[in-house]
Amino acid sequence: MKAATRAVELRAQIDEANHRYYVLDAPTITDAEYDALMRELIELEQAHPDLRTSDSPTQRVGAPPSEKFAPYTHSRPMLSLSNAFSFDEVRAFDERARKLASDALSYVCELKIDGLAIALTFEDAVLVRGGTRGDGSVGEEVTPNLRTIRSIPLHLMGTALPPRVEVRGEVYLRKSEFDRINAKREREGLPVFANPRNAAAGAVRQLDPKMTAQRRLSFFAYQLVDVDGLTTQWDALSMLRTYGFAVNPNIRRCATIDDVIAYCEEWERRRDELDYEIDGVVIKVDDLAAQERLGAVARDPRWATAFKFKAREARTRLLDIVVSVGRTGSLNPNAVLEPVHIGGVTVKSATLHNAEYIRSNDIRIGDSVIVTRAGDVIPRVIGPIVSERTGKERVYRLPDRCPVCNAEVDHPPGEAMSRCTNVACPAQVYERVLHFASRGAMDIEGLGDVLTEQLIDREIVHTIADVYDLDAERLHGVPRLAAKSIAKLLAAIDASKTRGLARVLTGLGIRFVGEETAKILAADFGSIEAIAAASEDELMRSEGIGCEVAASVHLFFAQPANLATVERLREHGVVMTAEKRVRAEHGPLAGKTFVLTGTLAHLTREDATELIERAGGKVTGSVSKKTDYVVAGEAAGSKLSKAQQLDIPILDEDGLKNLLI
Repeated sequence: MKAATRAVELRAQIDEANHRYYVLDAPTITDAEYDALMRELIELEQAHPDLRTSDSPTQRVGAPPSEKFAPYTHSRPMLSLSNAFSFDEVRAFDERARKLASDALSYVCELKIDGLAIALTFEDAVLVRGGTRGDGSVGEEVTPNLRTIRSIPLHLMGTALPPRVEVRGEVYLRKSEFDRINAKREREGLPVFANPRNAAAGAVRQLDPKMTAQRRLSFFAYQLVDVDGLTTQWDALSMLRTYGFAVNPNIRRCATIDDVIAYCEEWERRRDELDYEIDGVVIKVDDLAAQERLGAVARDPRWATAFKFKAREARTRLLDIVVSVGRTGSLNPNAVLEPVHIGGVTVKSATLHNAEYIRSNDIRIGDSVIVTRAGDVIPRVIGPIVSERTGKERVYRLPDRCPVCNAEVDHPPGEAMSRCTNVACPAQVYERVLHFASRGAMDIEGLGDVLTEQLIDREIVHTIADVYDLDAERLHGVPRLAAKSIAKLLAAIDASKTRGLARVLTGLGIRFVGEETAKILAADFGSIEAIAAASEDELMRSEGIGCEVAASVHLFFAQPANLATVERLREHGVVMTAEKRVRAEHGPLAGKTFVLTGTLAHLTREDATELIERAGGKVTGSVSKKTDYVVAGEAAGSKLSKAQQLDIPILDEDGLKNLLI
């Protein structure tokens, strides 16, 4: 009775895990924990065959397909693989296979890509259908989404192609693409993906193929189904290349099981060299006839197994959340963890990305959490195990003051990141100085990343204003700075003092204030004192300055530390004024709004803008219902199209000149 009760418990846990992993793309247990549950159930059913039921997870491959998509019926079941967690188990697999096949065997080893298994059907060399594995017999048809993957050919290459071909393989997301997508989602205030596999699975199962295309997925082919004339798996992989498929370049033919084990050892060591995640090695009998003789048992083929690498996920307890301040002022929450062993390393802390990630994943102090570690990057918390909550867990709130300098924190609505607003914050000094000296700002030639780091490490520079305290005595002894280099650097620093208000505004690194916005503010206000004293409403009177920019500028100059830095710059003789723009209150274009697009025949964009403003008009960067005229030159783009849609008058260069008469 105890065994029967445990079998019921295991089936329920595995079914729930399957549903969350394959259908919801939201796993709540680690791969290692799932494997342990499945192994326990297999061993229990082997010891008590009467407990094995037809609906047991051991008799199935995955989870039922989602009802969002049409069914995709596989011509032959897409079986999953048995797992080997030690080399003793790999050798046991070899012994069983050789005994059953009654022959000497060689193997093909393939990296086990951590992605989503799919099947593709080609008829008369053309891709006609594609689907996910689903439960191994029926998956989800996602053909339009698979067509967006550039490494899946829409038409097979080669000659004498069979009338029908089924190709199987793995859709995956490169780690570089995963990082790009998550960085973009962080900027947009969206929850980041836990891992590349989840992002890939979610992309394949989008209802809109355009969303799939944005993920830039990749595909490796690894199996041909029922194709005549093939004798080995190695030949099948070669034929897949001939057909035009990407086949993993790291496959290897192994004559003995010792060669197989050497391959597994090599790639467990080298896995972080790859731009995609792998979690093991797939070991296949090379001879296809031997594969047929070996057949399958329950959910697994007898002719293949997967050697699983050491787990890089684990569960532990989140003891606390502490905040560090990044070089750009971002407040980065990090989890303090109960120490846990992951992939050969003891992990005590992990990233939580940002406050939105914590909120959207409902991560609380005291939670049991799943932590993953990939490569040499900092581990990250995937999410909480809600079922293990006791009620003592605490909801976390990000501080509203910088933990380093106690300045106010800026968190614009819709933004994922919160940022310290203090230009003199010690945590930000490197990036602040580097940005201040950059070409688009104060253009201090010679003050690059290496020298900036040296000056900070030697405690010569603590804020951007300290740059103007530099002299030959302070710079003496800094590596790679001879007398001539010091003289050139000091000359560049002195020259930067006259760059003007727009460059200073750019160099201060105010959130949302780039070069163009800085020029607008400088021209409209004329001095840094006027900008610092302006209200948000007054700032928004400048063309192109919206509420986000105005709030950021106002908050920046509300910080005493920032005003102190500005005052120090003034004491050093840095020019922080500009010629104020004078707008004509009367003129032929008074009250009219223009948008310029394309290349004019005789006027530059700057010349045209000056003519319009002198005549009382104003120039904006985007077309709206408030636009009076669009001046279009050659190669005009989307602005011209929008003007036509809104029925806004369109002028060429001569038309503009006629209005000025």
